[in-house]
Amino acid sequence: MVNSEDFVKRLEKILRYYDMSASAFADKISVQRSSISHLLSGRNKPSLEFVLKVIKTFPEVNLYWLLNGKGAFPSSTTDHSKATSPIQKATLQKEKLPTDQSVTQKKIEKIIIFYSDGSFKSYHE
Repeated sequence: MVNSEDFVKRLEKILRYYDMSASAFADKISVQRSSISHLLSGRNKPSLEFVLKVIKTFPEVNLYWLLNGKGAFPSSTTDHSKATSPIQKATLQKEKLPTDQSVTQKKIEKIIIFYSDGSFKSYHE
């Protein structure tokens, strides 16, 4: 379970790091400005959709750090030339495989892995 007070502190740290107002941040991740206001005031808890938008828009934000304070911010794996996600690896390997018409018609957009401790990892193409 995410501690809302600690989550708000981490969200405020992100705003300071990017030197953004709450409304500019909301616009950047495509959520309503009131959503950010309600999160910062403690009225609402962060939704999964909100969290995913933050980590997709800002690759320096580590998912585990944002949710439970574990890890680092900014993330030390922001050099994407060295770090390859499982989806990127699959895309690279796909080029080596023979093409099958039924397989090439479908495209994986997102993979989410849920762990028994309530945490999760999301991979986007």
